[in-house]
Amino acid sequence: GLGDTMKFDNRVTQMLGVEYPIVQAPMGWIARSALASAVSNAGGLGIIETSSGELDAVKAEIKKMKLLTQKPFGVNIAQAFVKDPDIAQFVIDQGVTFVTTSAGSPTRYTDQLKRAGLTVFHVVPTLTAALKAVAAGVDGLIVEGGEGGGFKSPNEVASMVLLPLVRSKVDVPIIAAGGMVDGGTMAAAFALGAEGIQMGTRMVSALESPVHQNWKQAIVDAPETGTVFLNKFHSPALRALRTERTSRLEANAAENIMPEFGDAQALYFGGDMEAAIPLSGQVAGRIESIKPVADILHETRNEFFRILESLQRQYL
Repeated sequence: GLGDTMKFDNRVTQMLGVEYPIVQAPMGWIARSALASAVSNAGGLGIIETSSGELDAVKAEIKKMKLLTQKPFGVNIAQAFVKDPDIAQFVIDQGVTFVTTSAGSPTRYTDQLKRAGLTVFHVVPTLTAALKAVAAGVDGLIVEGGEGGGFKSPNEVASMVLLPLVRSKVDVPIIAAGGMVDGGTMAAAFALGAEGIQMGTRMVSALESPVHQNWKQAIVDAPETGTVFLNKFHSPALRALRTERTSRLEANAAENIMPEFGDAQALYFGGDMEAAIPLSGQVAGRIESIKPVADILHETRNEFFRILESLQRQYL
């Protein structure tokens, strides 16, 4: 159909060297070579995480990427979670060309990364953070709405509000994160000024995602009200699936939950949904099946262009 012949062409596809301006979120322990190479091979941009703090493992995963894909991929530097001051040089030394920086100041690594020839996008949850990142010289922004999963700003702003606000004040390309799950949300993000989207929860649920089947099934089963927003009075806050554990933490809002995060490995790979906090966005409520990454990307592309065509037919 129409979708098969239509091509994306904007600043994000050009800067990243990808067919689809769709980026996979850099989720700790999950965003490793199996998932990231599937995304890159399907025409999107896979990203390797550093938020697990396991830099030796990350280095091995980046090496694996070069065996698993010939396509571009990126690395995320999650500043709050990586205590190594040499992390930027570490990433540069891996021969990566695209980096997202998050959970810290955009002034910290942007110059160093750009001097080494890398493209740098900084993750921002507010307009103030976006303006600071642009002033620091970033190439683009990942604008992250509060409905997204994972570690968040305690002051959440939905993508529907944040995205057009940031777009109205900056000129750099924007990748929209938070609420992004299909061609409809992608078309909406583009209408609000984005030139790409980042998918997190959708990728956690993908066939090639390394997480345990129990977690994928929990995403499929979750209603749209099935997430909790935790740690609002501390930082970072986070959005996760509602479980017995996370409901208990939600009710006890005064304490900082980070020491209570739990045994990530037992949840992520052992499938014990109460062992730790299963990070997830509100779009868990819209995900109805576990699909290969390539199907997710192709269906998103086709739906995006189908919606554009039907809007044009109806209104223009």
